[in-house]
Amino acid sequence: MKKLFLSAAVIASMFMVSCSSDDDAPIVDPPNEEPGDPDDPEAPEDVVVSGFITEDTTWTNDRIWILDGKVVVDEGATLTIDPGTIIKGEEGTQTLASALVIDTGAKLNAVGSPEEPIIFTSILDNIEVGQTKGTNLDVNDRSLWGGVIVLGLAPSSFRGDVDQVLIEGLPENSGYGLYGGDDPNDDSGHLEYISIRHGGAEIGEGNEINGLTLGGVGNGTIIRNIEVVANLDDAIEWFGGTVDSSNLIVWGHGDDGLDLDQAYSGTISNAVIIQTNVSDHAFEIDGPEGSYQDSYTIENVTVFNDNSSEENDNTGGREFAQFRDGARGSMTNILMLDGLPTATFNIRDDSEANYTDGLLTFEGLEIVLPDGTTLEDIFTDGTGSTTFTEDAAEFVTVLPAPADATIGADLSVFAWSYTAQESGKF
Repeated sequence: MKKLFLSAAVIASMFMVSCSSDDDAPIVDPPNEEPGDPDDPEAPEDVVVSGFITEDTTWTNDRIWILDGKVVVDEGATLTIDPGTIIKGEEGTQTLASALVIDTGAKLNAVGSPEEPIIFTSILDNIEVGQTKGTNLDVNDRSLWGGVIVLGLAPSSFRGDVDQVLIEGLPENSGYGLYGGDDPNDDSGHLEYISIRHGGAEIGEGNEINGLTLGGVGNGTIIRNIEVVANLDDAIEWFGGTVDSSNLIVWGHGDDGLDLDQAYSGTISNAVIIQTNVSDHAFEIDGPEGSYQDSYTIENVTVFNDNSSEENDNTGGREFAQFRDGARGSMTNILMLDGLPTATFNIRDDSEANYTDGLLTFEGLEIVLPDGTTLEDIFTDGTGSTTFTEDAAEFVTVLPAPADATIGADLSVFAWSYTAQESGKF
């Protein structure tokens, strides 16, 4: 029910929220409405928001917006975020984890620019208005808040062929968070030049919020030039839907870089995945869960894998890719660099038939092999029932060094990103 959350700050004709009648919500004073310089003590104050946004709303870049718990853009409302705006999530786990949720029927128009990206980060980040990065957090600081969740009405494949399901990362009985439908052209808004940092708060055991979650998002939505840094769970995950996504860069994820589920059928193009010692997979791809079947396209991706020997409680497998549960789609022009000898590119769990039948395909892959390995060591069939390992020589080229690569992402489009400036990979 909606009463799980407090009402939002009322901001002088900028937005309103609604809550159930039994909410006992505090009144939050509106901020100074006069514009001002960030160094001026009279500059606009930070704004704390929570609850439901039910009217068209704009968040401006002259102040910091603080997410206190879940902020849900309700059906029929549009949240516009101006270029250069900084949004910080409060600390909190389980039902208290902060996140921005764009519910089905709502829209997020968050369009930054290379010079003024929109930044989602933690309340612990000392970044200030007008800046693009702080000084006290780095790629090892994860799970400090939740993340960004966008939900739509595009086709998705669910167990039991139900119409809709609750998105991962939200508590049950929350009164929002369902996604899926029959409109491939559904429009959830426009997301561009956005950096999402230090998220992934835990909702429960094994249930964390992704940096960017896309549930049933339709191809009327624009998603491009997106960065996710230091998320505890997946960097970006698509649960069904049809939305195309391009110019994506992810770094230091604790689980998977790019994760596909429930018959996602859009195109992912021009992406960079940088794994660290906590990462599990660059790609984790699952197939349909119900009778609805469709296929994805992934093209022009560069994977910088991690081969450090450091071991701790959070050390990840750092595999290149895993295809599971009937995965179906195509991967073209994928460049993979270095990694551990265990960094496999693996078919498993009922995906072997789709590979054999030509429904799971690979073309134009290049790799700099991890030290001491062969192509057969990396490209493996966990089922042992296909010619995938033998076929790898036909679609994978082994490179002597990264400088010999002829494919992969166009790295020049990521110059704006925190990752390009701080990771040492550019």
